[in-house]
Amino acid sequence: MGTRSGDGTVGKALDVLDQVAGHGRPMRFAEVLAASPLPKATLYRLLQTLVNQGMLRLDAETGAYSPGLRLVRLAHMAWARSSLAPIARPFLDELSKDVCETIHLAQLDRGQVLYVDKRNARQPIEMFSGAGKVGPGYCTGVGKAMLAHLPDDERAAALPLQAFHAHTGHTITSAEALEAELAEIRAAGIAFDREEHEPGIICIAAPILSPGGRVMGALSITTSTDRRSLEDLATLKPRMIATAARIAEAASAWQFPDRTET
Repeated sequence: MGTRSGDGTVGKALDVLDQVAGHGRPMRFAEVLAASPLPKATLYRLLQTLVNQGMLRLDAETGAYSPGLRLVRLAHMAWARSSLAPIARPFLDELSKDVCETIHLAQLDRGQVLYVDKRNARQPIEMFSGAGKVGPGYCTGVGKAMLAHLPDDERAAALPLQAFHAHTGHTITSAEALEAELAEIRAAGIAFDREEHEPGIICIAAPILSPGGRVMGALSITTSTDRRSLEDLATLKPRMIATAARIAEAASAWQFPDRTET
């Protein structure tokens, strides 16, 4: 995610922070430099500032950077206050126990999917998704469920942010095709992932909407084609919609920005 024009030093620092925190393991300076468009001196100065502020940690022995305690603390507070995860937890647990499949909870961030919670099936399936990971909006069930229910202007802004990369032979690869499916999803109230992101992985998803119709998030039931069919998943539609409604009701006191409500 690159810095937008006008973001200045703060934007550059956040890009560096995002780069290190999202790498999955500590990074040495040479690794950060190789993946950064910033000049060496600028990058070093930003890293030093982030370390001084506790946002990153520098291991004196290995010379590698990793997320600092201050960043972890801020992330935890943000998750607790602005994520649906704490509110949705009991409903996800109940749904997981009921259907014995993997349950995902996601929110939308700049047109992309941020997975904020996950419940594994009794017999877990290897798949990309996991809490904290970012996935595509255009080829996941939760992504399409949320994109479909955005206001027209927000949806129009989100579509150019989609990569439309063909992950499988079932992936939607154009904005026109996606728009057509999003219209169907709005009418049906649910979305499907038909092996669009990963071969053999399918899901049914439902949006979580505020009383004013604002997108708060989405949840999905995910499985493999070895275990269920799309027709099997379709029978879970009432359960999905009911669970999404219960999460939305529980979140009604949560201060979620909704310009359509007073």
